[in-house]
Amino acid sequence: MANPHVLVIPFPVQGHVIPLMELAQCLVEHGFMITFVNTEVTHERVLDALADKGLLDDRIRLVAIPDGLESAEERKIPGKLAEAIYRVMPGKLEELIREINASEEEPITCVIADQGLGWALEVAGKIGIRRAAFLTAAAASLVLGFRIPCLIDDGIID
Repeated sequence: MANPHVLVIPFPVQGHVIPLMELAQCLVEHGFMITFVNTEVTHERVLDALADKGLLDDRIRLVAIPDGLESAEERKIPGKLAEAIYRVMPGKLEELIREINASEEEPITCVIADQGLGWALEVAGKIGIRRAAFLTAAAASLVLGFRIPCLIDDGIID
């Protein structure tokens, strides 16, 4: 049986990329193959940061897909990146997964996506691949988010 092949996709900002890259490195230590997907802009930043440092295991392959934005100026407009990501990246991610699975002896067996990229989990489900969400923030933040309705009901917050 081939080693598990996990596609990892973070939200394209540093605070999300780094924790998922650390997770990818841990998975490699347990025999996993990783395809790490970034937007083209983030991909270039990661490559620049890793250049000649020997920090990347050969079982982690970095790939890029477009985010749908054409210029650096568009990236400065609040909400524009999230809107473009939702519009463009699901189709590009599906194309990438289908291409990898059609051409390689180790097809993708699982997608781990940043919690904010629910569409990536939907793409994996559509293709029939196992999937998991990963929260890059502290677990306490997630628990607090789930408990906010109770805090309101109890009159602790407005």
